[in-house]
Amino acid sequence: MSPNMSAHSEEQEARQSGLNVVRRVIPYLWPKGRMDVKFRVVLALSMLVLAKVVSAFTPFFYKWAVDALAGETQSNAYFLALGAISLTLIYGIARLMNIGFQQLRDVVFAPVAQRALRRLALETFEHIHRMSMRYHITRKTGGLSRIIERGVKGVEFLLRFMLFSIGPLILELFFIGAIFFWMFGISYLAVVVVTIGGYVWFTFKVTEWRVQIRRQMNEQDTQANQKAIDSLLNFETVKYFSAEDREAARYDVSMKAYANLALKTSYSLAFLNFGQAVLITGGLIGVMVLAAIGVQNGTLTVGDFILVNAYMIQVTMPLNFLGTVYREIRQALIDMGEMFDLLGQPAEVKDKKDAPDLAVTKGEVILKDVQFGYDAARPILKGVDIHAKPGQKIAIVGPSGSGKSTIGRLLFRFYDVNEGALLIDGQDVRDITQKSLHNEIGVVPQDTVLFNDTIYYNIAYGRANATKDDVEAAAKSAKIHDFIMQLPEGYETAVGERGLKLSGGEKQRVGIARTLLKNPPILILDEATSALDSQTEQDIQDSLNHMAQGRTVLTIAHRLSTIADSDQIIVLDAGVVAEQGTHAELLELNGQFASMWHRQMNEEMPTVDA
Repeated sequence: MSPNMSAHSEEQEARQSGLNVVRRVIPYLWPKGRMDVKFRVVLALSMLVLAKVVSAFTPFFYKWAVDALAGETQSNAYFLALGAISLTLIYGIARLMNIGFQQLRDVVFAPVAQRALRRLALETFEHIHRMSMRYHITRKTGGLSRIIERGVKGVEFLLRFMLFSIGPLILELFFIGAIFFWMFGISYLAVVVVTIGGYVWFTFKVTEWRVQIRRQMNEQDTQANQKAIDSLLNFETVKYFSAEDREAARYDVSMKAYANLALKTSYSLAFLNFGQAVLITGGLIGVMVLAAIGVQNGTLTVGDFILVNAYMIQVTMPLNFLGTVYREIRQALIDMGEMFDLLGQPAEVKDKKDAPDLAVTKGEVILKDVQFGYDAARPILKGVDIHAKPGQKIAIVGPSGSGKSTIGRLLFRFYDVNEGALLIDGQDVRDITQKSLHNEIGVVPQDTVLFNDTIYYNIAYGRANATKDDVEAAAKSAKIHDFIMQLPEGYETAVGERGLKLSGGEKQRVGIARTLLKNPPILILDEATSALDSQTEQDIQDSLNHMAQGRTVLTIAHRLSTIADSDQIIVLDAGVVAEQGTHAELLELNGQFASMWHRQMNEEMPTVDA
């Protein structure tokens, strides 16, 4: 394919993409069943038309005032009779009416625009939360937030400028073109049409080139933002390895590329502005020369000369912004396209149509021949069978990579199994709503992540309608209430980003309190104490044992001493169940579990120096 054909194809694809984006926005401006919103849109457009009609005829009062002062008799006798002062006052009133209609248009349309922005932002936010765990693992948070931010801003810009700048400009040019043809003839109209046509062609061509640069700038901006957020989220790691200079250099590489592209944008803008000035000035001089000849010949009045000048200025002022507006509209369409692409991403895990809610009557959990892999070429679970009877404590152990944590993610339905089934009280988790499933399962992960808010907010997050007494009761059960009361601000103490102002044990206790407040019948403990010291682990283990009473518990453990009292211990190895039984039965079997147990016991025994 030739470069020209390729460029034409890209341009056509961009145009089609832009039209698709506009089609996606229209339902937010013209929503079904909302006559109040539609009425506002119609009223705003009516104000727009009225403003442009007034704007198109306002210069006539200026012309007649000039003719009255110059003593011209060729002009409209009726308006000349009003006198120069009256005509000047009418001219001022007409200008005020034009501005008034424009402001009224904005006031009427503002609620429509804000409603559309709010709905779009909310829809995007909800959609992101519906996306699968796989999607969020592969996407970078910084880049995702920038896509949403730029997309919403793009919609706002499109509503403001495309509806109230480009549309009115086209209407105004039509009115002025008709007046030029009616008042002065085809030659004046030809100069105006050629000027505007050349201006628009030049502006669009140069702006298309500049849009490519802006797209590259966006990519560099996103990369720089991702690196900055990634570095700040890993603040401690950066400090551990004295990597501040490395991180700064990494960030600076992206910013340098961004700065180079920003310079190209500035240079191209200067070229665009000068080219536009040449075309506009040429057109202005052309019609002014024609008008000057007409005045000398006696076919036009001085007022007509002023009228031509006034209309050309009226045309050139909005045209001067056309390049900027067009570029920003193109950029807005690109940003909105990225956001709508995000909205178009299908959720990997979906509820079936008319799926019922999960009804937990006993709390029985069964994994039946479960096969699963994050990647089809790399299976993790290869036919796992587990049966947790109501109220039982089931422990799942095994070496790293054996699939222990994967079972918890499948039970919570972050992913769907490839083969087999996962049942709760006989109900396949794929057949019931995700929300009801999540309501019935509590999870205490290895590293509890907290919101950057107060301790009270983080505990109360476990149940939306929890009272203060409920929150304090949960904190007491998790044995953290006394610690909280010793803090100067008590429950209103801020925990910091991801809870970093609290120690690991304190965060875990807040997480336990939060899950206790949720009060789920099924509990997953995903290596909840493996990152803690022995004393803190023992204290938290007591809280976990208290929480486990009356619930079906699946404990994913690394330290075997914490699960010795489990009803059943499942030993996973390479994605299959290698052994299962009680602690005593597995030790007696003297197999893989016994080997792991003896090795850990030897590691934990204190050494005595000779």
